[in-house]
Amino acid sequence: SSDLLKARSRRQVCTRSVRSLPASVTMVIKTDLCNYTEYRIFPGHGQKFIAKDAKVHFFISAKADALFHQRIKPVKLRWTQAWRRMNKKGKVEEGAKKKTRKAQKFQKAIVGMSLDDLKKKKAQKPELRQAREAAAKEAKARQAQKKPAAGKPAVAKGKADKGPKAQKGGGASAPGKAFKGKK
Repeated sequence: SSDLLKARSRRQVCTRSVRSLPASVTMVIKTDLCNYTEYRIFPGHGQKFIAKDAKVHFFISAKADALFHQRIKPVKLRWTQAWRRMNKKGKVEEGAKKKTRKAQKFQKAIVGMSLDDLKKKKAQKPELRQAREAAAKEAKARQAQKKPAAGKPAVAKGKADKGPKAQKGGGASAPGKAFKGKK
């Protein structure tokens, strides 16, 4: 009977030690990525290729290996991850798109007007502004009419004094202006 009790106690100890392990323990498997398709390669699968420059390429299948050696770009094949990334397929995060910021309005001073003057003009009532602009236009028109009258007197039609005539042909003229061709 003492042997039976010892055997039972051993069983209980064993069962208790198994039960004390956490339920969320998972086995970690070391996986590699295929250099061509970017799929995960589990242990016991895939092919390794070591190039002359000692670069190690790991392919998931002979198909991926052959396509790599034919120099066919994975971006051009629809079943590769590179193609999916290029064409934005399988992205679940739609809400994580970049939000474009709206440009804020910013006012600068103009040549001949300071920022304070601009703000004052904007604050004026539209009727006052129109009246001032009309007055400014009238003043400009009056000045434009005065200028031609006060300018040089008009030359009488007929023979006007033109000064001495220049010789035609190869006559001596100002240096540097006689020859117009290529040098």
